[in-house]
Amino acid sequence: MASKLAPWIRLSNGQKMPIVGLGTWRSYKNEAEKAVKDAIDIGYRHIDTAFVYENEHEVGRAINSKIAQGKVKREDMFVVTKLAGIHHGPELVEHACRKSLSKLDVGYIDLYLMHFPVALAYSGDEIVRGTGELTDTDYLDTWKAMEILIDLGLVKGIGLSNFNSQQTDRVLQNCRIRPVVNQVECHPALNQKKLIEFSRQREIAITAYCPLARPIPEQKWPDFLYDEQIREMANRYKRTPAQICLRYLIQLGTIVIPKSARKERIAENFDCFDFELSPADVAIMDQYNNGTRLVPFNGTEHHKYYPFSAEF
Repeated sequence: MASKLAPWIRLSNGQKMPIVGLGTWRSYKNEAEKAVKDAIDIGYRHIDTAFVYENEHEVGRAINSKIAQGKVKREDMFVVTKLAGIHHGPELVEHACRKSLSKLDVGYIDLYLMHFPVALAYSGDEIVRGTGELTDTDYLDTWKAMEILIDLGLVKGIGLSNFNSQQTDRVLQNCRIRPVVNQVECHPALNQKKLIEFSRQREIAITAYCPLARPIPEQKWPDFLYDEQIREMANRYKRTPAQICLRYLIQLGTIVIPKSARKERIAENFDCFDFELSPADVAIMDQYNNGTRLVPFNGTEHHKYYPFSAEF
């Protein structure tokens, strides 16, 4: 059975990036491998991981398995991973990228993101849960080292994650190679409309992580997924509340990367790009925006590069 594929956008450097991808944060080991295999079978061609997720090896193994089966070619896939805070030292950036590449074993990285503007002290490549010792490494120095990765052919594009508007502008004013993406928390309760418009004007795409706000069904969380207005909307469109929320974010102009390990949910999340919400329904969705942030990066609030003190 032929899989339908998500539409793509063209990034400022010419790359084609599918507007729906699979997030893999908190998908561990075998769970991540199975989720990626299921996603590729369903039609996903955009897979998002990171050094700190500790599943790059499994993500790469799943992709290579599907390539070996003839399901996809490497050039069909858009693979995203991220530079960890412990690797912000300019002398560590290439080392970190090559380490991720070795784990993924996919030849090159389509998009390499600086995971967070705040740097951590390096004492080896092992991930330490919780916030380690913070350092004052300037993310501009880290960025300049990331630019070299493109020169070396290790990555196709580079970008940011969790950067605010002021930090993004600082990178733009001092870079040789422009960031093509900023990946940020974005869902109906934190719709990021100001940052999306700011980024659009600068030809930077916004990827929305936690686009469904990390649902906990037994607690009926988040509230908006269980709100009567969204349920009524879902009935009218013959969709699920999750699909309504993902479609809303797509219409705001973001790329969505919902995470799931269940095949039926992975398929449901993918089925969100062949219908359109009316302007009136978009206005209803706008009302859920209340600034709720689920990933505040606790322990870094007093650092000079902490990004979430700014308005957007």
